[in-house]
Amino acid sequence: MLQWALPRLNMRWRGFRKVRRQVCRKVQQRMDELGIEDVGHYRQYLDAHPQEWQVLDGCLPITISRFWRDRRVFELLEHRFLPELARRAREEGAAALTLWSLGCGAGEEPYTFSILWRERLQSRFPGLGLTILASDIEAHQLARAEQACYPASALKDLPRPLKGAAFERRDVHYCLKREYRRAVELERRDVRGEFPARRFHLIACRHLAFTYFDRELQRDIGRRLYRALLPGGLLVLGNKEALPEEVPGFEPAHGQVPIYRRREDED
Repeated sequence: MLQWALPRLNMRWRGFRKVRRQVCRKVQQRMDELGIEDVGHYRQYLDAHPQEWQVLDGCLPITISRFWRDRRVFELLEHRFLPELARRAREEGAAALTLWSLGCGAGEEPYTFSILWRERLQSRFPGLGLTILASDIEAHQLARAEQACYPASALKDLPRPLKGAAFERRDVHYCLKREYRRAVELERRDVRGEFPARRFHLIACRHLAFTYFDRELQRDIGRRLYRALLPGGLLVLGNKEALPEEVPGFEPAHGQVPIYRRREDED
């Protein structure tokens, strides 16, 4: 049923193969709500009720994340790319380094950026602030991000010194201290819709558009990400993701990880 339905929603089956169980559980819950016994009848229901496609679309977001996901990426950001962007921002007189985390889930990625900046980079760039827009399509995920309390499994990759500095233990959860949350602005937004009016030094669009969306939608998202970046800004994708070749204006910033730089001479 998913192989039949996903292309109609500009999604690709290949991206969902390994995580399909999460989607199938949501679809089964929806079928139970409707009193539909099997997927064949649900397909008939979709054909007869066009508005149901929007409900099915709401079953598709994948909620898998953790702090410091893809260790090599964050090591490169810490030691090379964020300092480069910070130096440039300060030279240009910017008040803050601006980041956008798309598909932020329960806040693991944007809060990782905040912890990294506060603990390991901020002292090197006095007077330069950090602002992070963290957006997600799912309201319940943003509510979790607002609470900022996580199970131990979500922090398993985070270096121990960072974990000790940024979190407080509360029963079985680890809760992020308030000072690490101040830089992060949470916002409900569908990446397929309108983008923010502002532009950013770095955008992280990982394990989202370039995994689950079809080629045409990837091209559209890629072009709009280009316009949302400042010249010389960085676009960070997930492991095993890549920009479609049809998206102009980017060049690889590193040979082994999917980080792209917006070209300087194209504004």
